[in-house]
Amino acid sequence: MLYVMRTSWPLLLGMLLLMVGNGLQGSLLGVRGSAAGFSTTVMAVVMSAYFAGFLFASRMVPEMIRRVGHVRVFAALGSFISAALILFPAVQHPAAWVLGRLVLGFCFCGVYVTAESWLNNTATNETRGQTLSAYMIVQTLGIIAAQALLVVPDVSGFLLFVIPSVLVSISFAPILLSISPTPAFESTKRMTLRELYSVSPLGMVGIFLLGSVFAAQFGMAAVYATEAGMRLGQISIFVAAFYVGALIMQYPLGWISDRVDRRGLIMIVAALGAAGALVAVMAQSYWVIVGCAAVIGGCSNPLYSLLIAYTNDFLQSEDMAAASAGLLFINGVGAIAGPLVIGWVMQVMGPPGFFVLIATLLVALTAYAAYRMTQRPAPAVETTGAYAPVLPSASPVAMEVAQEYFIERSEEEEEE
Repeated sequence: MLYVMRTSWPLLLGMLLLMVGNGLQGSLLGVRGSAAGFSTTVMAVVMSAYFAGFLFASRMVPEMIRRVGHVRVFAALGSFISAALILFPAVQHPAAWVLGRLVLGFCFCGVYVTAESWLNNTATNETRGQTLSAYMIVQTLGIIAAQALLVVPDVSGFLLFVIPSVLVSISFAPILLSISPTPAFESTKRMTLRELYSVSPLGMVGIFLLGSVFAAQFGMAAVYATEAGMRLGQISIFVAAFYVGALIMQYPLGWISDRVDRRGLIMIVAALGAAGALVAVMAQSYWVIVGCAAVIGGCSNPLYSLLIAYTNDFLQSEDMAAASAGLLFINGVGAIAGPLVIGWVMQVMGPPGFFVLIATLLVALTAYAAYRMTQRPAPAVETTGAYAPVLPSASPVAMEVAQEYFIERSEEEEEE
């Protein structure tokens, strides 16, 4: 890990700054939307637009890079991010915010794809797993750090939008000054969603449900906290708790998953997350709610990696790239739907609807995992592949790194 940090620190630093900027804008809009008089339903549409842009970019940006190159795409999309962030406080209209979030989702995905391509190009077979771990840690720390900036005094109403704009702009420097030539994207064969479902029904259904859960955390947590009457400092701690839990639980659950039937672990972890959400619905204490948020984040985020690893257990190495594209698409569809549904539920039930929907999604995943355990035997533990830490916000390139790591570990185990 230290070797990866020493050789890739400019790229990791740039990604840290990007994640701070992205994490702050999501929470900030949730807080400012309420102050601007936007309803929960309107804010749900605003938050959902980000994931729609992200999904479009995951399919379009590779072609853009093939046509004009990494550097031009990176610089162009970064400029749009900075501009969009500045325009949010200047044009406080729902349609403008929806368009702005759509642009941000598209551009952030494109920037991630480009930066992760360079990061992947610096990794070797021996360091790929460590690179992936370092990148996941940097992503999570960036989002956590972003929440601390919510409490910065902002008398003019513009400062907190200027900060992420500046951070994104600064992030370009360490990345662009340290890059090496990156291999061109190569197209992979397609796997239809029907084929993916036949390979791993639990993987496909689970990834869809988790897309909605993650979108609720990343997009609607600050909206919930504002509607629940939390102060800025409390909102900051509450949103950060989801990612602190994810950071703490990612590796213990990954270690366990390499040694047991992953379906059973998926069922147990989803049930724990659902229990945390149900406790939060009934909780009256702020700190109990924060603890529940940490439990939910500590369960839901590692579940994404667990489901990918479980799906890979039933795939040939040459099919993994095609399958990952399908999983990304399904996750994106779930992420778009999540804020829309949770916004409607909160409009009907009030703030507790936030946790009610998360509990419902995780209960559904628990039940489906239990059902799938009755449909076919689990693969032998010694034949399953390695767990690779990936966040639900992964771009196609981060998924590619994870799949390469999975393939390499599988080949190493076959040779032993």
